[in-house]
Amino acid sequence: MEISNSIYGDMYPYLIETMDRLTCHIEAIREDMKRSNGMDPVEHVLGRIKSEESMREKCRRNDLPEDKDSALDKIHDAIGIRIVCAFIDDVYVMRDKILELEGIELFKEKDYIKHVKPNGYRSFHMIIRVDGKVYAEIQLRTISMDTWAALEHHMKYKKNIQGNNELIVRELKRCADELASTDESMQTLKDMINDL
Repeated sequence: MEISNSIYGDMYPYLIETMDRLTCHIEAIREDMKRSNGMDPVEHVLGRIKSEESMREKCRRNDLPEDKDSALDKIHDAIGIRIVCAFIDDVYVMRDKILELEGIELFKEKDYIKHVKPNGYRSFHMIIRVDGKVYAEIQLRTISMDTWAALEHHMKYKKNIQGNNELIVRELKRCADELASTDESMQTLKDMINDL
């Protein structure tokens, strides 16, 4: 990427370095937890730097200048990391472990697991500041939550929906609730097994 033309200016390499460092820290947390209790709390981790066009579009949507200040100080998801966990309690354990890392400061968090969005979306979002320099958005969710979000995105946002939109919204919410019920059942089973 041409740094001179980048909305991130000369910070683009630092964003990549920070994303890689965060991912390495998350992998270290996973390894430590595997050693201590024999289970990996994470199914997979994905990281990305928001693309130039996506960041520019978000600046326009928020009536911000398309510049480095907006991209790095006003919009807080230039770095995005998604952590997909096996169980609901793993989401909160990983949240706490990430906040224990050196140089990490919590900026904002939203718990869409306990406070579900009207459409059924569930996930835990937190924005952290790394080393007092850049922000990163971390999304933590279970496998079921991630599956629903991916499928909902493909069905709803990839097409111009015409017709009975209310029925589609209702059915998506029903599916989200069914998957949430499965998550709760699996968490209960895990707790029962751990108690044995």
